[in-house]
Amino acid sequence: MTTDRADAPLAGRALPPSAVPRPTAATGRPPRGPVPKTLPPPRPGRGLRRRTVASLLAADCLATAGAALPALGTAAPPAALTALVPAALLLHCRAGLYRPGPAPRALNDLPRVLGRAAVLWCAAAAVLAAVHPGRALPPVVLSGAVAAHTLLVCGGRATVYRARRNAARRRPRAALIVGSDPAARQLAAVLDARPEYGMRPVGLVPPAPLLPGGPAAPPARGGLPRLTSVPDLARAVIQHTVRDVVFTLPPYGDPHTAALLRRFVDQGSAIWLAGPAAAREGRPPRPGTDHLWGFACRRLDTAPPRHGGRRKRALDLALAAPALVVAAPVLLGCALAVRLADGPGVLCRQERTGRDGRGFTLLTFRTVRGPAAQEETSRRGVADERPTSRAGRLLRRTAPAGLPQLWNVLRGDMSLVGPRPEHPRVVQRRTEACPEYDARHRMRPGLTGLAQVHGLRGGASAEDLARFDNLYIDSWSPWQDIRILLRTAASPWRRERG
Repeated sequence: MTTDRADAPLAGRALPPSAVPRPTAATGRPPRGPVPKTLPPPRPGRGLRRRTVASLLAADCLATAGAALPALGTAAPPAALTALVPAALLLHCRAGLYRPGPAPRALNDLPRVLGRAAVLWCAAAAVLAAVHPGRALPPVVLSGAVAAHTLLVCGGRATVYRARRNAARRRPRAALIVGSDPAARQLAAVLDARPEYGMRPVGLVPPAPLLPGGPAAPPARGGLPRLTSVPDLARAVIQHTVRDVVFTLPPYGDPHTAALLRRFVDQGSAIWLAGPAAAREGRPPRPGTDHLWGFACRRLDTAPPRHGGRRKRALDLALAAPALVVAAPVLLGCALAVRLADGPGVLCRQERTGRDGRGFTLLTFRTVRGPAAQEETSRRGVADERPTSRAGRLLRRTAPAGLPQLWNVLRGDMSLVGPRPEHPRVVQRRTEACPEYDARHRMRPGLTGLAQVHGLRGGASAEDLARFDNLYIDSWSPWQDIRILLRTAASPWRRERG
């Protein structure tokens, strides 16, 4: 991925077709489903803002040491200074002083710095008086330490913020504006005219459902392109390395905007709320808040995505491999029963949509007879109309029908716990009905999941499935996987729907 220069045109250059993610042609494996793919993750926090936080930490350390040496004297034990510095950093961190806004000012930090300095030095004076009564700090020295600490911290932060504004002018970061005209267009004009805020708008995203594909929409007034489809949005993110997204309307106001927010949070973007969206629960912004040339602005606190990653994959391998060995006699028995009852072709291979919209082959035991067996779907009404043997009916009513999916888990197509995989056509229909349904594909599908243990099966509504599955993904933990597996094992003869 490349980062454009600050003097590049707003619309940017078009990517070659090969650089835009597209579904693959049939190559022996199932093609990608029509699910809109998640955006690539150019992680935020690196570069300008990470250097800013490191500089603020260094400035606060020097300011604390500079205030402590005159107040405590050169004869003070090194342990006192060693304890003061981390205590000051912890207090500043708890006060949010290391989450600077788009245009931070040292005067805005002054009240919080003064309060933390007073707490720090009062606590230090109390400890010093308890340990060494003869070296207690007089009130004048204590007041001077608080004042010196505050002035040094604010002076250091003013220097850091000035350097940050200068760096932002030279190389602002690409940003997307989510909202409707005229507020989004006005904010884009402000950010374009004032690069010291560190954001360079490269596209407008209207609060409407993203189209799976199609021709690009005409640019909005001012030369910025309107990103109305998933390919347009993915192309802009890749081309400009977008790491900041500014919402000019409440991100939870409607399902389509909430789906956009989830998409950007998962890709790792820094989310900013500007204008009316910056008000907290309908209240006006606090005095002295950050602003973008009159637009109230605050950063939306979003928890990092908890999709499991290596820990979840390690848990899958640790449980699936032994389970496959233990279940080998059951697998052989089921395969023999299907072979004797229904003839050749023990396994049924079904097309399903996996992580990031990629297609994969789901393995189950065949439960219907004849050449139509390879076309089994997850729709019970269709499957019930097909001829089944006694063995097929028994398998469809019991858990062993899905045991071959343990091989999908070992291959990495699936996980033990996660959203249930669906046929691409079902996914497309449900995504059109519920914008947040696509977010289920941030994680590998699973043999069971939070929705399944709550009784939600193939016939459940798209809204219910999206809500349970996204809750599971957002709050993932190893213990949650184990708990779901235990709840699933408690009812092993639950009727499965492949």
